[in-house]
Formats: sequence, C-alpha cells, structure tokens
Amino acid sequence: MSQSVVALIDHAVLSPTQTDADLRDACAMCVKVGTASVCVKPVMVPLASELLAGSTVMASTVIGFPHGGTTTGTKVRETEIACRDGAKEVDMVVNIGRVMQENWGYVVDDICAVVEAAASVGAITKVIFETGLLPKDDLKIRLCEICEAAGAAFVKTSTGFGYVKGADGSMQATGATEHDIKLMRAHVSEKVQVKASGGIRNYADAVKFVQLGATRLGTSGTQAIWQGEQGQHAENTAAY
Repeated sequence: MSQSVVALIDHAVLSPTQTDADLRDACAMCVKVGTASVCVKPVMVPLASELLAGSTVMASTVIGFPHGGTTTGTKVRETEIACRDGAKEVDMVVNIGRVMQENWGYVVDDICAVVEAAASVGAITKVIFETGLLPKDDLKIRLCEICEAAGAAFVKTSTGFGYVKGADGSMQATGATEHDIKLMRAHVSEKVQVKASGGIRNYADAVKFVQLGATRLGTSGTQAIWQGEQGQHAENTAAY
C-alpha cells in the first residue's frame, strides 16, 4: 500500500496486567514507528501524555470499558478527567444491554453525553459497538445512524475484550470482521470514520481492513504490523 497502515494504528495498552513500565516501552515504540495514538487505561493517561509530549503520537483512552455498563454520568465524568489529563481521543463503549433491548432513547443520550463532553475540550469520540456480541445487523445499523447524528468521529467494532461462550464452554474472543467493517462503512457518511479493532495481529490483517474502509486500527500487534510493512517496502524497492 502507498499509505502506511502503521500510521493508522491506535496501539492498545489496555490489558489489566500492563504496568507503567509496559506503557513506557509502548510509547517509545509508537514514537519510533509513528502510530496515530497510544490507547491506554484511564489511569495511564497522565503518564502517556507526558511520554508522548512533543511527538506526533496522541494519547487516547477508553470510557466505560470494556462492558459499557457504567452510568452515563460516570462516563461523562470519566471523559472529563481523561481529557483534563491529556487524552485527545476517547473510545467509549455503548451500553450493550440497552442496545440489545433496543432502548434507543437511553443509547442516544448516553452517546451524545460523551460526545459533547469530549467536544467541549476539543477531543473526539469513537463509539465501540462490540459487534461480536450483537446478534443482528439491524442493531449495528441503528448504532451507525445514532453515532452520526450524535457527532461521533468514528464508529468502532470491538473492545478486544468481548467474549462469547463456545459449545464446549470455552470463552472465545470476538473482534473485527470483514462483514462488520463493510456494514459500518456502508451505513455512515464520509463524515464518520470506521475503526477496526480486535484480532488484528499482522500486516495482512491491517491491510485487509484498510482496503475495506477502516481508517483507524486498534491493536496491540503494532510491532508485527510495522515489521510486515517494512518487509513489504523492501520487496517493493527490490522490484524496481
């Protein structure tokens, strides 16, 4: 690709066990390879902002993560604190249960409140649907419509922490799929961007989702994607 997919990455530092030492390593790597942002747990926003100061890489964070079940007031306050601490972008999780029961009035108010809180200080909002847990496309389409009307900058597939129980009782992770990226791109206008997140592990995965219309990628596999991109550049150079 002529466009760098690495430059579209929000590098995730969201695992419950990741420490400040992990964050320092991640920020150094992201500044080196040139990601869009480092997406961190809210408690890490002040340090991430400090470590990324003076670079082109932004600090971003998550709101109502990972299940979306906190109250709207809690999400708003979490957004205000995160932005105060230096977050330039917030990725909020919808209230998945309210989406499932199609309580659209609540869902609209929840999303609008976070979008407005972020926008009041110049930050943008990405809205996470957790597509792998939603049983029908109608719900995803309605969310696309709500997010655009609310002024969200992005619609986003997944947290990377959404799990479904398999037939054998094991928990299986859900994430971005080709179907969902196509669906989401088709149901928002060009004013709204699409972020693919969950299960993106290598350069081929990243390129696939960008070609389908994603303009941001959420992943912790940045190093592998960067190495793949460098290898592709080397092949292309050798071919000339």
